[in-house]
Amino acid sequence: MRVIKGCLLLLMVAVFYSFCYAQTASTVIRGNIYIQNNAAADAATAVLLNAADSSVVASALADNKGAFEFKFVQPGNYLVLASRLGYNKAYSAVIKVAAGQQVTVPSIYLQPASTELKEVAVVAKKPFVEVRPGKTIINPAASITADGKNALDILAQSPGVKVSNNDDVSISGRQNALILLDGKNTNMTGADLAALLRSTQGSNIERIELITSGSAKYDATGGGVVNIVLKKGKNIGTNGTINLTAGYGRYYKGIAGFTFNSRGKYVNVFGSYNANANKTYRNFYTDRNINSGGALSNYYLNYNGLQKTITHNYRLGADFTLAANHNLGVQVYGFVTNNDFAKNNSLKISNQGKLDSVILVGSSVERDFRNINYNINYSGKLDKAGRTLAASVTYLPYTRRSDEYITNTFFDAAGAAYRDANQLQNLSPSHRRNITGMLDYSNPLGKTAKLEAGVKFSHTKSDNDLTFGPKVGSVYTIDPTFSNSFLYKEDVQAGYLNYTAAFGKFDMVAGLRGEYTHAIGSSLGVNETVPKVNTFNYLKLFPNVMLHYVKNDKNEYTLTFARGIMRPDYESLNPFLYYIDPYDFQSGNPYLQPEYTNTVTLTYLYNQSISVSLYAGQTTGANFTFYTQNDATKVNTTTMRNLGNVKDIGLQVSLPNEFTSWWKSQLDVNAGYYHYSAYPENGSFERGATDIIFNTTQSFALTKSLAFEVMGYYETANQYGVRRFRPNYYMNAGLSTLVLGKRGKLSLNVTDIFNTNRDRAYALYQNIDLRVAGKPETRIARLSFTYRFGKTTVKAATKHETGTEQEQDRMRKATN
Repeated sequence: MRVIKGCLLLLMVAVFYSFCYAQTASTVIRGNIYIQNNAAADAATAVLLNAADSSVVASALADNKGAFEFKFVQPGNYLVLASRLGYNKAYSAVIKVAAGQQVTVPSIYLQPASTELKEVAVVAKKPFVEVRPGKTIINPAASITADGKNALDILAQSPGVKVSNNDDVSISGRQNALILLDGKNTNMTGADLAALLRSTQGSNIERIELITSGSAKYDATGGGVVNIVLKKGKNIGTNGTINLTAGYGRYYKGIAGFTFNSRGKYVNVFGSYNANANKTYRNFYTDRNINSGGALSNYYLNYNGLQKTITHNYRLGADFTLAANHNLGVQVYGFVTNNDFAKNNSLKISNQGKLDSVILVGSSVERDFRNINYNINYSGKLDKAGRTLAASVTYLPYTRRSDEYITNTFFDAAGAAYRDANQLQNLSPSHRRNITGMLDYSNPLGKTAKLEAGVKFSHTKSDNDLTFGPKVGSVYTIDPTFSNSFLYKEDVQAGYLNYTAAFGKFDMVAGLRGEYTHAIGSSLGVNETVPKVNTFNYLKLFPNVMLHYVKNDKNEYTLTFARGIMRPDYESLNPFLYYIDPYDFQSGNPYLQPEYTNTVTLTYLYNQSISVSLYAGQTTGANFTFYTQNDATKVNTTTMRNLGNVKDIGLQVSLPNEFTSWWKSQLDVNAGYYHYSAYPENGSFERGATDIIFNTTQSFALTKSLAFEVMGYYETANQYGVRRFRPNYYMNAGLSTLVLGKRGKLSLNVTDIFNTNRDRAYALYQNIDLRVAGKPETRIARLSFTYRFGKTTVKAATKHETGTEQEQDRMRKATN
């Protein structure tokens, strides 16, 4: 039935396209603007002039490919004026246009205004937020308060993005977004993905693309796509950036690193390295009431943790021009993280309002991550008609070591020990291997349409062990209740068709993606001889449509529909029972199923800046944190479960404003209503709640080289699964100046000035009466310095594209 629905949807779109194309034939002038080395002049301005008197007819902003377009042009003779900050103006030849004709202007090339370095000044003019049809672009270098931060921190302060207390990133509804690096899937989830984002420094990021409705060529996801594009020079010669950051909150923070790029006529070598030393503090508590047989008990857990982290993040790659329009790229990138934790927990147990006993839990943890990606990619233009072929293979080995040693001490209400202390060992190593391959083909169908097709495979094998038990004498023993091994294999094969077309005032992207998943989870306890095996096999279709309508040069409308899937992360499927204290445990759920989301969004864009979006979505099988409490033993186990269905509807507004030449403002509001309905097996739970997020940034140019910025965030009380969260708010501020002849930038910023950023929630559901609150170290002052070196304005080279740039370009075509 779903196959039939998908086919009918594509048929309806095709019929609609044919009808519109038959009814509409408008006069169009389009072209491209380039700078040195044939790089796209994104954000350049194109002005359409009357050839007779040079009067202005219309203007347009070039996109990331340097492309511009004027629609509904009256017949006549015209000129196109192209301009960009830091470059001399350029004019096209006279263009003669007849009624109903579509004219492509010869490419316009802009020359630098001078040979001196201008990058710092240019970057400073680019806004932090750029709104495009179907996506939003975040430029970290344009925000003072983003200096010295990592990718996860920058996402957390970006409008339209929500980072949960579990470090889950969402940009469309509540489903997790697909995270890409340079257009490539990270193949990581949960804590592993958060570690990768924390190791990726903002100084290495060129831009972040927030794509609310990706085309069928992306992995199916209802939560949108976050593409983090890393810096890579486009000019012939060698250039790069050095970055240093020193910070302090309650404890020290330090970052040092560099990026470089050396481009020749046929070879481009690029790379980066960052070292991050960080000591941080986190506190949270859980306050749990248990009413059993008329007797009220209270279990109050106060957690205090210190974490020391040293991270090395690296990237080294090269792009080779094999022949005209044929390119090969190789790249190695990854991170190494060493963590030392010191935890001190205090569990106070009260009965009928009187303190009964206290359990102190101290532990030390050594946890290391090793992640490395090997990638080889190819892109080529097959003929003059514009057909292209691209391929990419990535191999990702990942290793985690986690050794924890726990000591429990037991005291009565008077503070006297009532039993001997016990010591526990908790070892949980993990090894994972993933190999992913992609093949994409693109075939232009005339001047205004294109058909794309592709296939992808992904194979993952995850091997996990848990060794847990008490120390008896001088030897640690194994407790079969906890100790286990878990092997998980997952194969995903996918294929897609994508159709792009422009007709009159409309352009459209319609696609259908099919994904077949085969997964096997196998767990084997210490005293078991036959493993418990869970097998999952499912084939799903995911249609995707984006219809873009340009009423005139100021007003645009975009309508999108997307169906997506969110598979459980590997840790959530792991059935291990993790020890927190004698009455609190955490467990995976090997029976956890994927969740599916359908989302419809209507967006109005005014003057390429002001954006208003209405969205509605429905998620089935929604995964949420779930609590299972045994009132007799007082033990609470936290896990993930397919709670039920979620319906949401909302409004998102992005409002930039320039009050004066020295004061610019950005206001973003996301107001949604969410309704949760649990499956019968999860009990009676029917609840609705609003969630409103205000995010504003005020930027002030105090002098030509000195700037000040303040950012504020406020989120109202909201519901997330069975938990009800209280309001959260914070404020950041920063000051920056250009130094060393504008080659350097020095900035001072403070995050969470008033130390208010925290999580506070409660759950009243079935026999659960629980309050939680978490306060990480968020008030941090950072002093950051960046220095740009090397040539940046040189003679243009012979035109060629690298494999990675081609891949990024293909991604952008699906959303522009």
